[in-house]
Amino acid sequence: MRKVLLTGASGFIGRHCLEPLVRRGFEVHAVSSKEQRNFSRKKVQWHHADLHNAEHVLRIMVEVKPEYLLHLAWDVTPGFYWSSLENLRWVRTSLGLLQAFIDSGGSRVVMAGSCAEYDWEYGYCKETLTPLNPVTLYGVCKNALHNMAGTASIEAGLSSAWGRLFFLYGPGEHPDRLIPAVITSLLMGEEVLCTHGEQVRDYMYVKDAADAFCALLDSEVSGPVNIASGRPVILKDLIGRAAQLAGRPELVRLDALSAAADDPPLLLAETRRLKDVVGWQEQWSLDAGLKESLAWWKKKLGRE
Repeated sequence: MRKVLLTGASGFIGRHCLEPLVRRGFEVHAVSSKEQRNFSRKKVQWHHADLHNAEHVLRIMVEVKPEYLLHLAWDVTPGFYWSSLENLRWVRTSLGLLQAFIDSGGSRVVMAGSCAEYDWEYGYCKETLTPLNPVTLYGVCKNALHNMAGTASIEAGLSSAWGRLFFLYGPGEHPDRLIPAVITSLLMGEEVLCTHGEQVRDYMYVKDAADAFCALLDSEVSGPVNIASGRPVILKDLIGRAAQLAGRPELVRLDALSAAADDPPLLLAETRRLKDVVGWQEQWSLDAGLKESLAWWKKKLGRE
């Protein structure tokens, strides 16, 4: 059975990768910086480790000897990660993890990138065409890691791919992100204060994103691949639909806030590489994802 080491396994995306990896026939070794008691699944072995600690990484590599590495771990705390110097630390840690994986005889690695690597002035983002021009430290660090990891993989004869994430939503998301903030306000009967809401974005349900990463890992595709729906949605329509499903459309207040001057009007992914080359297909509609997200937050807030 093929062994895969999954980092960020208890995180927003990682927890949803466990079942797809098992279903694809992987022996899953999940890494978390915290002891896990609520994620017991057959064929998933948990490892408690601090990835910033080189001794912990070496211990896991020696114990597991993984053939595959799916690296999702990073600090993406809202309001913090765009400009945090922790991004530099995660570049160092990720390179150390890659080096240890290569030294242990690994054969394929997939790492998580970001749409923040692209030049957002172009709006429509295609892996082989749209310029890379990140303007945040987070985007710069992700792009730098992509370049270094990709070149190192070529030199080491390692199969590698880079999944560029766009906008996600779903159960377990940080409450300060857009969709959870909207849903929790609706469920609490509070007004949802918004900008004009005309921005066009590419939103993907987190379980689809996780499954797409697993499909990419299980393929032979190399280089960058957008992990996104490829489906444009206007933010005011997205918020309005969540409000309708929650039964509180009257709480939405458009034009109550000013949009940031640098807020791009369009951010949309071209997804032909994911869907035609990797061969992955989206399973969740926007409505289905929003309904499950609402149900999760109702339970979380005791509003069932």
